[in-house]
Amino acid sequence: MSEKRKAEGGVKKNNKKRYRSDGTPIWGKRHIDGPGVWVSCVKGREKQAVGELYDLFELLGSELWPPEDVDGPAGSDDDEDADNGLSIEEQISREVSAIKKPKREQRFSNCQTNTTCVIFMSCKRPVDPVKLVETHIANVQRTGITRTRHCHRFVPVSGSCVTNLPEIQSLCRSILGEFFARDPDRKYTYKIEMRTRNHTVLPRDTLIKSIAECVPEGHTVNLSNPEVFILVEVFKSVFGVSVTKEYYSLLKYNVVEIANRHGKEEGVSNGSEEQAEEREASVVST
Repeated sequence: MSEKRKAEGGVKKNNKKRYRSDGTPIWGKRHIDGPGVWVSCVKGREKQAVGELYDLFELLGSELWPPEDVDGPAGSDDDEDADNGLSIEEQISREVSAIKKPKREQRFSNCQTNTTCVIFMSCKRPVDPVKLVETHIANVQRTGITRTRHCHRFVPVSGSCVTNLPEIQSLCRSILGEFFARDPDRKYTYKIEMRTRNHTVLPRDTLIKSIAECVPEGHTVNLSNPEVFILVEVFKSVFGVSVTKEYYSLLKYNVVEIANRHGKEEGVSNGSEEQAEEREASVVST
C-alpha cells in the first residue's frame, strides 16, 4: 500500500506543469469573461503567444492608461526628509505599511479556451479592448513591425455573455447604443461580421437577425462597403461583440498581413528577420 501511494505521489509530482497544454498559465482564468481580445496564433505556439500578448498589452496599456502613483516614486527626497523627522519606531512602522500596501491589480488575464490556435485575453478597467487593438493595428500599419512572432489576428470584444438570445440582445443594445450615441445626428451604414467556433446551438441567421434588431433606427446595412463593423465572436457558449471601423481596409486586423503589405509598399521583404530587426531598430532610435 505504501509503495502504491509513493508511486501515485511520484506521478502527481512529475505531471505538475507551469502551463496547461493550450498555453494557459496555471494562474489564468478558467472561464472566458468580460471585455477582452480574441487572438489567433500559430498552432503549437500558444504558450509563447500568451507571453507575447502579456508583454505587448502591458506596454500599450501603460502608454494609453498610465497607472496612477498616488504616493509618488519610492525613495524620493520628500520621503527621506519626512523620515528624518520621525523616530525609529515610526520609520519602521512606515516601512511595514509600505510593504503591506496592496499591489496594483493585474489588468490583463489569459482565459483558458482548451482550443489550439485560440487565445482570449480579458481586460479590466480602464482598459478599452477596442482602443487597445486599434492602437496596436495603427502601430503595425505605420512601422511594419508586429512586435509578436506567433500572433496573427486580433479581435476586440467590448463585452461577453452566454449564448442565449435574451442576454445577447441585452448586451448588444448596451454596446451598440453606446457607440451610436457618440454621434446621434449621423446615420451609419454597417455590417455584422461574425465568426463562430465550436458552437452549434443557435443558427447563424438567428444570431444575425437578433443582433440587427438591437441596432438603433436610422442606420442601414451595407455588406460591400460599410462605415461601421459590428464584430461578433461566438466561441462555444460565449458571445462577444464590439464596434469598429476600417476593418476591411486593415485586413481584418491580421497583423502579419498588414506587416507584409507595409513591406511590399516599402520595397522590403518581411520574411527576413535581419531586415525586420533593422526596421525595428530604426523605429526605436527615432
